[in-house]
Amino acid sequence: MELRHLRYFQVLAKSLNFTRAAELLHIAQPPLSRQIQQLEDELGVMLLERGRPLKLTDAGRFFHEHSSALLEQLAKVCDNTRRIGLGEKTWLGIGFAPSTLYGVLPELIRRLRSGEPLELELGLSEMTTLQQVQALKAGRIDIGFGRIRIDDPAIIQTVLTEDRLVAALPAGHPLLAGPISLRELAKEPFVLYPGNPRPSYADHVIALFESYGVSIHVAQWTNELQTAIGLVGAGIGVTLVPASVQLLHRDDIGFTPLLEDNATSPIILSRRVGDVSPGLNHCLGMIEELLPTA
Repeated sequence: MELRHLRYFQVLAKSLNFTRAAELLHIAQPPLSRQIQQLEDELGVMLLERGRPLKLTDAGRFFHEHSSALLEQLAKVCDNTRRIGLGEKTWLGIGFAPSTLYGVLPELIRRLRSGEPLELELGLSEMTTLQQVQALKAGRIDIGFGRIRIDDPAIIQTVLTEDRLVAALPAGHPLLAGPISLRELAKEPFVLYPGNPRPSYADHVIALFESYGVSIHVAQWTNELQTAIGLVGAGIGVTLVPASVQLLHRDDIGFTPLLEDNATSPIILSRRVGDVSPGLNHCLGMIEELLPTA
């Protein structure tokens, strides 16, 4: 399947007339008919009822709607590519761990999208810190927000903040009367995330308990924060989350503080060594405004 098949079909689907569609496309009618037949053959379904008047089948209506969205997205990508290539716009790829969305990152994204004073095209990718480092080195992103310290000579990491950790427990759990100690919490079954790739936030949590001479029993591994929260609400176990996650309001879970002062998780900014691109510098400047001590 080629782009011309989609474009030809879009024109025909709107005009519902082979002769008129061929005129609009500046081609003869027989080649248009062949292209539409090739498209139907590749999809293995009929897109048109070839009667008078010409009508779209149900499959044709579905394909028309969704291929139209694809072509609109492609046109936007091409326009932004030209503008970036001409220096009218700047591309900035951002990788982020899901739990960082409850901190400073949402406000940073809002400011970056404002277009002042630098018009940016943002690419947002959800990924762990380890995945961010790999993406930075491959040039797929320009900056990452995660929670794990990585020793790599090609990457600069800066701790922006230290988030207090809190325990997330099922509603009605007796430990919600807290605050509680890590030793008390370690007696509970745990929902831990992410399971892969490692090292990850999960290793940070495990190491925190081990620093107090206790280990945890992981009843369920999951890869997503939201999934972990949902499983806690279902009574599978408990988990540790950054305090900012308490912004979530759910009836099936509750949060309680920890007694240990060092029960924290950092938000860590990662970037390539030697990167002085305008988009990155603009982003770093905004972070300094949002976090004067960063």
